[in-house]
Amino acid sequence: MSQKLEKLIDKKGLRLDGRKLDELRSIKIEVGALSNADGSAYIQQGKNKILAAVYGPKELHPKHLALPDRMVLRCRYHMAPFSVQERKSPAPSRREIELSKVIREALEPSIFIEYYPRTSIDLFIEVLQADGGTRCASITAASLALADAGIPMRDLVASCAAGKVDDTIVLDLMDTEDKVGTADVPVALMPNLNAITLLQMDGILTLEEFEKAVNLALEGCRKIYTMQKETLKAKYIGVKEVEE
Repeated sequence: MSQKLEKLIDKKGLRLDGRKLDELRSIKIEVGALSNADGSAYIQQGKNKILAAVYGPKELHPKHLALPDRMVLRCRYHMAPFSVQERKSPAPSRREIELSKVIREALEPSIFIEYYPRTSIDLFIEVLQADGGTRCASITAASLALADAGIPMRDLVASCAAGKVDDTIVLDLMDTEDKVGTADVPVALMPNLNAITLLQMDGILTLEEFEKAVNLALEGCRKIYTMQKETLKAKYIGVKEVEE
């Protein structure tokens, strides 16, 4: 096991995929990828391929679940059976149910949920290909899908993880680093408000390492936020040009 760990970062300080310690994987984002949804987004982050679709706000059924003072955000995170190397069961796993809740709670503070009482927004996230850090990439895409659906938001939510690999804090862990590394710290941020909406830790870090990981992840979130804004802007500039 220790031999494996030694190889994750080489003598030049480069990782298995050639990235520097504080470097994000390549990211490609598209907004409005699905015509049937009210809002949608697609993200490729490294080898991750994730689609997010938003439906609503609409009347909530069954009606007894409706809340008189706010809308209900429902989220389903699902990994396609072919998204991982060994075929995964299509039934929702405990991890998927947990991540659905985590993603919903990371996004909820960004939405003006009080604007639409007695309604619901349904958010579907489908992981087509998984390569570590899917919860963070899903939050990034889902936030854009909500904005694409025209839902009033306080800010976009950008998400990124940092972690510990070979006793070194690195940014945006891919699958091998996630599995073999010793810690993982996913973070979600509303950069404009400087508000953290998700902070988790899996593994063991010293206080100093934890602070370093959080700060590195926040830097990553800010870089992703810039890409999110550029992607949204490009879509609506394109729409404007077509109209003209």
